[in-house]
Amino acid sequence: MQDMKKKWEELERFYRGRRVLVTGHTGFKGSWLTRLLLNLGAEVCGYARRPPTDPSLFEAAGLGEAITDVDGDVRDLAHMQAVFAEFQPEAVLHLAAQPIVRDSYREPVYTYETNVMGTVHVLECLRQTPSVRTFVNVTTDKVYENREWEYGYRECDPLDGYDPYSNSKSCSELVTHSYARSFFGDGRCRISTSRAGNVIGGGDFAPDRILPDCIRAVCQGREIVVRNPHSTRPYQHVLEPLYVYLTIAMKQWEDPAFAGYYNVGPEDRDCVTTGRLTDLFCGAWGEGARWVNRGDGGPHEANFLKLDCSRIRKVFGWEPRLHVEEAVEWTVEWTRQYLEGADAAEIMDRQIGRFFCRQTPESSKNA
Repeated sequence: MQDMKKKWEELERFYRGRRVLVTGHTGFKGSWLTRLLLNLGAEVCGYARRPPTDPSLFEAAGLGEAITDVDGDVRDLAHMQAVFAEFQPEAVLHLAAQPIVRDSYREPVYTYETNVMGTVHVLECLRQTPSVRTFVNVTTDKVYENREWEYGYRECDPLDGYDPYSNSKSCSELVTHSYARSFFGDGRCRISTSRAGNVIGGGDFAPDRILPDCIRAVCQGREIVVRNPHSTRPYQHVLEPLYVYLTIAMKQWEDPAFAGYYNVGPEDRDCVTTGRLTDLFCGAWGEGARWVNRGDGGPHEANFLKLDCSRIRKVFGWEPRLHVEEAVEWTVEWTRQYLEGADAAEIMDRQIGRFFCRQTPESSKNA
């Protein structure tokens, strides 16, 4: 097991006082990343459209008051260029995206504009902003050509997502690789992409995601409807990939040899079916929570998806911190405390402290 407290101290030494620009900071992952960076002492500028859900974690945690919060669309190159020129970031983490598979079928043009041209615009801003030394483009496990096989996909496997969302993120990867070769061969800015599995955690209010759907159902006294209980996904707590993104950005700043492509996902035992994940949620929530299998004839989605994370384990000595059971328990814990009126930012801070072993589970519950 990693010494997570030492890992935190290493991150804190690097990020304290560092100017970090985060795109997509108003989303679920972006909000957790912003809170992490604030805890690390970074100076944060967020660039994104207003929160995509109501309620939203970003607003519940009051994050806009603690950072330079820019209402911006990654499709607007001129506006983004002005923000980069003013803030002069040293590190950039690109999370802005249209992230929902089903929405990509309904709005494919918007999905490609956001996920492909949005990435082009961020990279163009990097090219024109000498202050930026490190960049991580956050994509997805769905970038790979999915053959529905039992093996985990490796970074060297072909990129060819099936649906508009997955395919647009494959394109985002290819754009990033091209810019890295074409414009940053001198090493001035070190560039990586990171392909994460399905993330879960407190404060996700998005539609068409399994745990938010579970929470909405039980809060309304309804049975949980599961569209495809047999689909297998690499579920992980949101703090797992965020820690990796921050580590990649730090390490490649220090040594350009670390720049590249990285999968980040859970252990094989934590790649579970949607039905199994829902069982875990019902057990953690209690109160008679139950689910039913009811497909709705929706568009194609992959049935089996798993990542091979051998590379990031070897390069960074990384190991997942939480198993899927614990990730679900932390999600339920966060949600119950939030529904009981606890401060969202304080709940986040307690779980961040526990994740990095700066608080024991007992002390964090009583904090």
